[in-house]
Amino acid sequence: MASGIALTDEIVQRVNSALADRKPLAVTYVDQEARPHLSLRGSTHVHGPDQLALWVRHAEGGLAGAIAANPALALLYRDADTRTTYVFSGRARVVDDEDVRDTVFRASPQFEQDHDPDRAGVAVLIDLDSVTGGTVGGTQVSLERG
Repeated sequence: MASGIALTDEIVQRVNSALADRKPLAVTYVDQEARPHLSLRGSTHVHGPDQLALWVRHAEGGLAGAIAANPALALLYRDADTRTTYVFSGRARVVDDEDVRDTVFRASPQFEQDHDPDRAGVAVLIDLDSVTGGTVGGTQVSLERG
């Protein structure tokens, strides 16, 4: 069954080059004590037409620990120069499968890989429920899981 979400080529390019372009995505989540957190995640990249992925260097606590209790999270991409904004909302999960871990790690920017040379972190997949945004005066996006 189709999800109703298919990321555009522009979104894929912007997300996958976000760190190199000095525009890392911000991720929001709620921890086990119901406190909100916001952090920049340079390893965020597109994993599929309706999925994002990221490598989380700290396998215990923080984002990885919060996902088990509350998988809902949101991500923000912002390019102030072009006035482009994308807001992603979805459900995250830590994936233990070694093939997926390897794929997510290798798809992360080299800079992020270099910060976890022992690959002690975890792979996180995010099943997108919605994507909204666009460029002022340009293409607008409003995608929902159907």
